Amino acid sequence: MAVRLYHHVVDTHDLPALARFWCAVLDWRVLFEAEDEIVIGADEFALPGMCFVPVAEPKTVKNRLHIDLTPDDQATEVERIIGLGARRVDVGQGADVSWVVLADPEGNEFCVLRPKRSLLD
Repeated sequence: MAVRLYHHVVDTHDLPALARFWCAVLDWRVLFEAEDEIVIGADEFALPGMCFVPVAEPKTVKNRLHIDLTPDDQATEVERIIGLGARRVDVGQGADVSWVVLADPEGNEFCVLRPKRSLLD
């Protein structure tokens, strides 16, 4: 393979808070921390990871790219993640979809899907 996904970069106002939120959601840990960058992952060799970098401007529109999570139990994980600081959001998904749209503490949308076993499930 010529290229692999390395990490997702997330613009943020509060690097430590958002990095720790995603560590709690994914059961990952902080791998590197500096004033202008925090990298998290399952471990230093498990790709991809997430990298948080500071930005001054606020988020103003729906994300063009978002994260999809697939849990063992969707309802339980949605409530757990809300307890960590996420909130439900409506991006026009309708009431009949099989996923739940949430936003992290800085408003970045992500989805909690029903359990899946493959990328084609």
